[in-house]
Amino acid sequence: MLVTTKKQIMQDRAIDFVLYTGLLIIFVLMIYPFLNVLAISLNEPMDTIRGNIFIIPRKFTLFTYSQVLFDKKIFNSSVISVLRTIIGTLVNVTACTVFGYILSRKDFIFRKLLTVMLIITMYTNPGIIPNYFLIRNLGLLNNFMVYIIPYFISAFSVIVARTYIEGLPESFVESAKMDGAKELTIIFRIIFPLVLPMLATIALFAAIFHWNSWMDTYLYASRNQYLSTLQFELQKIIQSTNQSAASSGAAVEAARKLGRVTTPQAVKAAISIIALIPIVAVYPFVQKYFIAGLTIGGVKE
Repeated sequence: MLVTTKKQIMQDRAIDFVLYTGLLIIFVLMIYPFLNVLAISLNEPMDTIRGNIFIIPRKFTLFTYSQVLFDKKIFNSSVISVLRTIIGTLVNVTACTVFGYILSRKDFIFRKLLTVMLIITMYTNPGIIPNYFLIRNLGLLNNFMVYIIPYFISAFSVIVARTYIEGLPESFVESAKMDGAKELTIIFRIIFPLVLPMLATIALFAAIFHWNSWMDTYLYASRNQYLSTLQFELQKIIQSTNQSAASSGAAVEAARKLGRVTTPQAVKAAISIIALIPIVAVYPFVQKYFIAGLTIGGVKE
């Protein structure tokens, strides 16, 4: 029979205190930047230039949000980002699941070769210039499909789909074939309902990528203002903020001359919060699938 001494109890309490204190410090370090950006977005824009805004607005106002939400350019870029995320995610999830099902079939003679080729693409990248020439030759420059076609397939998501489908009982597929079901019927009416956790995993990966991406807009669609995404607009505001941050007095004077009531810093903070809301709202509901996706993506033969 184990007897817990007073010394052991004190040691356990000391260890718990150190652990909880460390976790609390990490939590504060992680949450502070978000609270700071939120406070800046809710503070009076001109007052924000004075600085010293931490986690509580000095002069509370929703004016910056009203300016951002009713700005035509921001609204258009938000629509493009939403459309890109929805369409891109649906296409990616469907394509990766179908491809993963094909690679999971043991009677498919090219399954090992295609799997190796997929894995190679995860470790190699041709670079920006070859990608640009490919996009140009495909006629996708300044075209909405440049957000969809290049990301049609994700190697990691295909491996996740293949690994998950291989874990399903083979009897489901065999019984469906005995009843005369074709491959597409098996995929969409039998496989898809059985792999909903996996679908949620790769859908989350794809949605986060599409929502946060801005570099492809800069490279392939910057000449078409109607294809600008929310993240690209935020990036431009960040650049303008960095350029005007040299002198706060000069920034205020420039804002007054141009007749602006808001400032790049305030707009940047407001757009950052707006861009963060969809991910924050969705992630808690699919977090367990996200974590599962990190473990079911192992390659096995």
